[in-house]
Amino acid sequence: MDQMYLDGKYKASNPSWHEEDAPWKADHIHAILTDNGVRFRTVAEVGCGTGEILVRLGERNPGATLTGYDISPQAYEMAVENSGPRLSFHLKDALQETDADFDVVIVADVIEHVEDYIGFVRKTKALGRYKVFHIPLDLSVQSLVRMWPILRLREDVGHIHYFTRDTALALLRDCGYRILDSRYTASRLELPNQATTSKVIAPLRRTFHRLRPDLAVRVLGGYSLLVLAE
Repeated sequence: MDQMYLDGKYKASNPSWHEEDAPWKADHIHAILTDNGVRFRTVAEVGCGTGEILVRLGERNPGATLTGYDISPQAYEMAVENSGPRLSFHLKDALQETDADFDVVIVADVIEHVEDYIGFVRKTKALGRYKVFHIPLDLSVQSLVRMWPILRLREDVGHIHYFTRDTALALLRDCGYRILDSRYTASRLELPNQATTSKVIAPLRRTFHRLRPDLAVRVLGGYSLLVLAE
């Protein structure tokens, strides 16, 4: 599956590399770090895409040095345009870094794309102290009943693994992480360019989530999980 990120197939289907979602993701990442009193001077993002998340975090944290890694030549070409004195990008597998020791490592919407996702998550632990994972929760009752949403995610954006909140947290714990904080992000309610179906059921999702958040996510989906771990 890595080939689609190397040969341009992914960019052909997703020409913006979802850059429009980056400000929203950066806001949530900044919030979970701030809420937990995490101080940092160095940040790395594994699978940084166009680098826009790091750009936004750099604006909020002017004293930090930020480093982005991606294996896609197409993503790197877009990201490197954002380079600056405190922001650099590398066309490289971050897990090949032998002496990395970042304060914060961001893995946003990546593990669902990686063939050996367990090995990937285990190896990521060595890159730094704090990790921020953002994981789409693609498995829900409605997605399993309809099934085409999962198959479309596989075809269009390369999701090859699918999670619930419980399986995502279990994965991190099994790989040796200590969970410091976790929270839902309303990806299908707040991100731009949503499908008509998502817009139609948005009011139901909001209401159900206010009453029974865990059950609402398991039944209706539409959320991702943001996790701070070390």
